[in-house]
Amino acid sequence: MIVLRSFVLVAATVAVMVSQPASAQTKWNLPAAYPLDNPHSENLALFAKDVAAATDNKLQITVHAGASLFKAPEIKRAVQTGQAQIGEVLLSLHENEDPIYGIDVIPFLASSYPESMKLWQSSKAAIEKKLASQGLMLLFAVPWAPQGIYAKKDLSSVDDMKGLKWRAYNVGTARIGELVGAQVVTVQAAELPQALATGVVNSFITSAATGYDSKAWESMTHFYDTQAWIPKNAILVNAKAFDALDAATKAAVTKAAADAEARGWKIAQEKNDEYKRLLAERGMKVHKPSAKLDADMRQVGGIMQADWLKVADADSAAIVEAYKK
Repeated sequence: MIVLRSFVLVAATVAVMVSQPASAQTKWNLPAAYPLDNPHSENLALFAKDVAAATDNKLQITVHAGASLFKAPEIKRAVQTGQAQIGEVLLSLHENEDPIYGIDVIPFLASSYPESMKLWQSSKAAIEKKLASQGLMLLFAVPWAPQGIYAKKDLSSVDDMKGLKWRAYNVGTARIGELVGAQVVTVQAAELPQALATGVVNSFITSAATGYDSKAWESMTHFYDTQAWIPKNAILVNAKAFDALDAATKAAVTKAAADAEARGWKIAQEKNDEYKRLLAERGMKVHKPSAKLDADMRQVGGIMQADWLKVADADSAAIVEAYKK
């Protein structure tokens, strides 16, 4: 009798649970690698706010900036495995998984914003296909500023870069260090300020924004605006987590993502000159590379493009060729 009562009680409880609607609120964690006041992080905060407003707080997204939840190279895996439902990923960090993730960091392939947008539109479908095979869905992507070289001395040519302690953060930047004869040291953005302060690195290539975030002027003296490439951060969501949303919430997320992408591209372009100005105001020499340094770096870029085409599959190589036409 006691067993029967227990069974009836459990059955009644289950029935109540089934009859009740799913939780009125879904919470997602969004790990990101860059500081809270970085434009990418600010854009993510606005995206999360837009989603909350559009869903009447049914879906709440918490942004964890500054690599506070996962380090940059760990974010993609965290989203794939469901440790986080959504995350911001520098795509080129994962070029070792598939060359398509590194198409936007081939030096001098796309170094202006119009070129970068054209390359993105050309490669987006292939990137989405690869992500889908890994259980991920692309929501939107936002560019950085064109990449320039930071150094603690004057650089007239790549010969001046030999022996420098060169910070790398992905396959491409490591390869540049190798080709110019520098000592390659892998350092992610969150660790860059410490690496600069302690002399672990004394040269690197990145955006004016990251140079500002890391207070490069405290240890570097020169910024060469080489405009070598424009990398992108992609906001990825676990496909199962997205599929679990109702239709209205999915639509709200998709709409907020489109708005965030448009806003992010606009902000990136507006902020580029501002960050270079801020670096100069803090004592850095901000200038264009010499004709020799520019030519040398373009030669390095040509080697790297050839290397990329050798390892890319036929479809990825076709994207580059089609983009160039």
